Amino acid sequence: MSSTTPYPLPKFHFQVSWQGKSIAFTEATGLDFETEVIEYRSGEMVHYNKTKQPGLTKYSNVTLKRGTFLNDLDAYNEWSKSYYFQEIGATFRGTVTIDLLGEAHTPILTWTLANAWVSKVTSTDLKADANEVAIETMEFVHEGLTLTPS
Repeated sequence: MSSTTPYPLPKFHFQVSWQGKSIAFTEATGLDFETEVIEYRSGEMVHYNKTKQPGLTKYSNVTLKRGTFLNDLDAYNEWSKSYYFQEIGATFRGTVTIDLLGEAHTPILTWTLANAWVSKVTSTDLKADANEVAIETMEFVHEGLTLTPS
């Protein structure tokens, strides 16, 4: 395992691109993938154990969080494309890229979500006694996740 940097990468400097535009988010989670295990035992095997082979790959939903801004309904509008897609014929799938940026503000790692679409939008919770920024959450489902160094 080789590395061009002598230290672990910080995770706070990143950018997200969706539908051709860059959108500021404060958090991105769910960038994981897993291969399911298929267990099999043939009747003629001498040993009393199962063998394990790789099966289908599972991808988690990716959750992105950002501040809520006045007159910004992008999250709701993207979700509504998938909700009403049969009636209005909107193209609601797209590629999402999440770039981890280096000190020069250029991508050093890129996660790419294939055929992604917004499946869930969560508005901020409201509390009269809170002193916090309003945060909204967008959850993307997708059909594949690739990780590439830049």
